[in-house]
Amino acid sequence: MSTASSTLWVAYGAEGNVVGTVRKTDEGYTSTVAGASESIGTYPTMDIAKNALHGHLPPGSDWPQFREH
Repeated sequence: MSTASSTLWVAYGAEGNVVGTVRKTDEGYTSTVAGASESIGTYPTMDIAKNALHGHLPPGSDWPQFREH
């Protein structure tokens, strides 16, 4: 029997609002912008996933703070 596990990091913007998430699974790191119906994509490293998420935020957005949950 196989069990799927994942780790979740929530990305917080400058005002403390949630701007997205990064989830670690067996396939890689999946980035999703808050409120989006689909993920941005799945990437091989956490750094790439964080950069992808930041790149999809509004222009001029500060780098989010990522907290593991």
